[in-house]
Amino acid sequence: MPPPAANQSEVSEAPRSRGNALHWITMCLLFVGGAAFRLAHLVNKPFWFDECFSVEVARIGWGNFFRLLWWREANMSLYYALLRAWLHFGRSEYFIRSLSVLMSVAALPAMYWLARLLYGRRVALIATALLTFNAYSVRYAQEARSYSLFLLLAILSSVCLVACLQRGDPRLRAGYVIASALAVYAHFYALLLVAAHWLTLRCFGAARPEKSSGGGLPGFRQAWIAIGLAVLPILVFVAKTGAGPIKWISRPGFAGLFQFFENLAGGKDWTLPIIYFVLCATALAPSGKLLLRKTPRWDTWRCQFLVVWLVLPVALTVLLSFARPVFLARYMIFCLPALLTLAAAGLARLRSPWILAFTLAGVLFLSSQGISFVLGHDFDSERDASDAAVAMILDHTQPGDAILFHIAETRVPYEFFRSLRAGTNTASPDFLSTLGPEIVFPRHGPGLDYRDFTGKPSGELVRSAAQTHPRVWIMLMHNGTLANPDPTTVILTQILGQSFSNMKRWQFPLVEVRLYSK
Repeated sequence: MPPPAANQSEVSEAPRSRGNALHWITMCLLFVGGAAFRLAHLVNKPFWFDECFSVEVARIGWGNFFRLLWWREANMSLYYALLRAWLHFGRSEYFIRSLSVLMSVAALPAMYWLARLLYGRRVALIATALLTFNAYSVRYAQEARSYSLFLLLAILSSVCLVACLQRGDPRLRAGYVIASALAVYAHFYALLLVAAHWLTLRCFGAARPEKSSGGGLPGFRQAWIAIGLAVLPILVFVAKTGAGPIKWISRPGFAGLFQFFENLAGGKDWTLPIIYFVLCATALAPSGKLLLRKTPRWDTWRCQFLVVWLVLPVALTVLLSFARPVFLARYMIFCLPALLTLAAAGLARLRSPWILAFTLAGVLFLSSQGISFVLGHDFDSERDASDAAVAMILDHTQPGDAILFHIAETRVPYEFFRSLRAGTNTASPDFLSTLGPEIVFPRHGPGLDYRDFTGKPSGELVRSAAQTHPRVWIMLMHNGTLANPDPTTVILTQILGQSFSNMKRWQFPLVEVRLYSK
């Protein structure tokens, strides 16, 4: 017989080995499930204006690309550059959106890493499960915009910060600078994340777990200076353009804020947000009044870190919105990891494995209902029907027709859907110019030019088009209402109404098409 010590070792190691295997099998299943959720019905919803804008920015010529970024579209520039490379391998709608899916799936192991650094393996697995089933994450994983990339880089930035605090490794501080700078280039609201990191360390210190192996806390002042220098072009762009690129954002109300938190939790109603609120309160309860004080206790600091990350960006943008509206729900997606980590920590406080399993299963079930909803609908925006409008124009155009766009940006979805009609891999600007009516405005060449992304048609140009073409198409978006149209729509209606005796109108969601003829 083996000695008793060997028996004890074998008994203790066997359950630990089985537990480790089960832990990583669960993690792999979550990874596969997360990918499946995000790939399911990926093209069920039509491309809308913002997605068409991403593609057209990414595939214009290099000179126009850099001019456009500097002139008006520096935000999300990292995503545009990655999409530009991605389009070399495929240009179908499914393939275009799959880039966001890839980034969203990559956020799952990053989420596990963050929660494990803060709380350990148990909380990390729960937090990863919550992100896997989070409908808000799934909704933006299926959109050709920068939000999945933004979320991934926000998590990695926070991972590097926390890991650096624990280990004091200069390489982790360098990783923090890189991840944070890239996050700003993915979306300049990542500056709010850096501000949340600064505020946490400034007000609450830099606590470390007792078993941390770091040999002294690293100084982050140099890191923030390096981040500032790295994102200086973005800061100059913001100073140059001001709030112009986001002037369309409306001031948030209480109903909009409630809707935001409901969506962030991934629920179809207030059931899931209430559960998340209770779970977060459960996670914060042990710290009590210490949450408002500087303390060397790691269990309190990590709560402070997550609360500031979750609350500061929302509170600050809402306050600023009283002067100039800057709060937009989807821009706050980078706050999601803080919410889910706190909720996971609250769940992990349930000591009974059966109660924990039952509660987690209930949360995931409610979350899956949110996923079912977003696979066919949108949480926080109305999707335009520019695809149907463009198809109608191309199907009914005649030789000699001309087309004007109410605002220059309306040409963007027109070009995207026209390229799909022509064949995305073979259509050249010269070939596209023969498909559909002659473009009168905006036009600075055979293909899209960086100057074609802004502006409105002048009265003289509209009169000239009416005199030289037997029929003129108009495509309008974001032009007010039929009862209260914007000034450009009024001018188009007056001039073309005087020049043509007939007018037909087709109304689509958020898009109007008119055909003027003699």
